[in-house]
Amino acid sequence: MVLFSLVATHADIDLETVAQLSNGASGIATSALSGSPAVTGAVVLATCNRYEIYGEAPHADDVEAARAALVSEISGLSGLNEQLVSRSFSTRTGPEVSQHLFAVSAGLDSAVVGEREIAGQVRRALITAQHEGTASSGLVRLFQAASKTAKDVGAQTALGSRGLSIVSVALDLATDLSESPDWSAKKVVVFGTGAYAGATMALLRERGCTDISVFSSSGRAEAFVATRGGTSLDSDSLPLAVAAADVMIGCSGSDTRVEAGELAEIRADSPQPLIAIDLALTHDFDPEVGQLDGVELLTLESVRLAAPQEQAESLTQASGIVSGAAQAFEQEREARSVDSAIVALRRHTMNVLDAEMERVRARHGCTAAAEEVEFALRRMVKQLLHVPTVRARELAANGQQDDYVSALETLYGITVEQPATAAQAECPVDHRGLETA
Repeated sequence: MVLFSLVATHADIDLETVAQLSNGASGIATSALSGSPAVTGAVVLATCNRYEIYGEAPHADDVEAARAALVSEISGLSGLNEQLVSRSFSTRTGPEVSQHLFAVSAGLDSAVVGEREIAGQVRRALITAQHEGTASSGLVRLFQAASKTAKDVGAQTALGSRGLSIVSVALDLATDLSESPDWSAKKVVVFGTGAYAGATMALLRERGCTDISVFSSSGRAEAFVATRGGTSLDSDSLPLAVAAADVMIGCSGSDTRVEAGELAEIRADSPQPLIAIDLALTHDFDPEVGQLDGVELLTLESVRLAAPQEQAESLTQASGIVSGAAQAFEQEREARSVDSAIVALRRHTMNVLDAEMERVRARHGCTAAAEEVEFALRRMVKQLLHVPTVRARELAANGQQDDYVSALETLYGITVEQPATAAQAECPVDHRGLETA
């Protein structure tokens, strides 16, 4: 089995294209698995500034076919032409897959370097794939190793110790733009009830904000505020809350968004200025709201430009941990890849031995002589298998495991069966109620 990934991030393309690519992200893994034999597993990582698909294919020769199948599915779900979709994604294979995902999970590839929110998003991506039955065993191990690496970086380095995140940087920007830095006197409306909305609520509380209202187009606001505090809004109460708000924060990425004309009408009689923070990749607020009198619009691009730089020493240390973890993962994966071949060789050899012993027993019965013959043969077989087993591990460590498998098939006619691709696991979280940032 071969791991690969398709990567579209803020570092390579504009966020608007990332948002368009992400349309229909929740169904891409299932549709790809059912539509192409070249895709045997898939996990989708879609966040506010990246859209990445991690996949597994039967062989290296199948990666291109798997990529084509995914590009076609994404094109169909997003409405973008296949050429644009194909250009938007870079393809990684081999060690590049783990190196990149581990760096992402550790916050090294984020718009706010060192942010910790991405580690949770990586974990949830795997849980969702397991719940949907699209996570192959190889992908499960990859994502579990990525989560462990993120924990190691957090525990062993100062990276992210300042508690920076996309949300915290956005709130810092809003503070700088406000006439008063006192959040306890501000009225805030939050759009969304997903992970980003939860993080936003927590940070607003830390800054002393108590007047927080929450709106969800899916109707989940009441349940959301029941555990976090705040006031739930519906379509009828939303306009009045927005009219009185000092800050509104978009975290939902739903199909419903606040249009500039609508906001101008709602705020027509509002004397205080409004800061609109749009953290949704697909925009909760019409970009034109930033042109309205009395409205300041902050976007993900604003956050990216304002994000402070981490210390070089912390980055170097974190990068070393990531590289070491990726190398260890690849070595373990290569060693594991020959396990099936070793098992097949042992099974073949032991079947030959058992057949020979049947003939010995048929001729001599269960005598002491027959037992001595069996003992001698088993000891000889064990010695004969020792060198091929050690050699298999050595070849795997050098990335030559395919040569070993081919040799077995050529010399002995042994067909090496791959382990089961699906690592089904009961998902402990119900994701049907999650809204993404």
